[in-house]
Amino acid sequence: MTPSDRPRRSVLYLPASNPKAIAKARTLPADVIVLDLEDSVAPEAKASARDAAVAVVREGGFGNREVVIRVNGENTAWGADDLAAVVSSGADAILVPKVSGPADIEFYNAALKDAPPTTALWAMIETCACVSQLDAIAARAGSTRLSLFVMGVNDLAKEMRARLTPERTPFLPVLTLAVCAARAHDMAILDGVCNEFRDIDAFKAEAAQGLSFGFDGKTLIHPDQIAPCNAIFSPSADELAWADALVAAFALPENAGKGAIRVDGQMAELLHLEQAERLLAVAARISAA
Repeated sequence: MTPSDRPRRSVLYLPASNPKAIAKARTLPADVIVLDLEDSVAPEAKASARDAAVAVVREGGFGNREVVIRVNGENTAWGADDLAAVVSSGADAILVPKVSGPADIEFYNAALKDAPPTTALWAMIETCACVSQLDAIAARAGSTRLSLFVMGVNDLAKEMRARLTPERTPFLPVLTLAVCAARAHDMAILDGVCNEFRDIDAFKAEAAQGLSFGFDGKTLIHPDQIAPCNAIFSPSADELAWADALVAAFALPENAGKGAIRVDGQMAELLHLEQAERLLAVAARISAA
């Protein structure tokens, strides 16, 4: 349900209660739009935001962008109504918050049993309780709709009572573990938001850090973050040139059946061929968007 070559470089959160922002989102170059019913919506606006999110998804007009709805948690006053409303919305995914363990995935998967088969389940990784169970949570991807993790560093920092520094030092082990768990079970994973939306240099540094960890893209809180995020998470010209050369070299008759060859003076193995093919596939999807 989550093709590995689908670009999810830039994933923009928008309050479902803000119709002007949603209308503008149809023209923005973000790969994914998340209509938020949770953190960015005041309690008194939850019900109207829920209705608006479902209506927006059904109306469409987002082109190749994925449209996702983030619901309120199952233990909140709005969670049950959110799930009942969004199950038939046709959203590309339902993003659920505060996941603590595999049982939460089973609960949400059951709640989405009547959703279209194309509706995936995405999970926020933002609680202390889930950190020791990341692999067990990700393992549910094989038997449920679960296909993607989204880091929620702000909420994790609150629970940990940790400080949000530019280097994100307290959270580096969790970021690593989350990426490893996702990859072990063929899942996609997105980095958390950068709160410094007015400081683009700070955002670029954090996005580059996320790329180095292996994230597929980054969640965003402001449209100004989209362009630099797309640039950072898009394959570079040098990477694509290397990928082209590597694929071409392995395709030569004299290299048939070989597990390792030399390409431009460097050793390349079949695992590098797989990486190159995926990189080229991602680039092709970006160009076609």
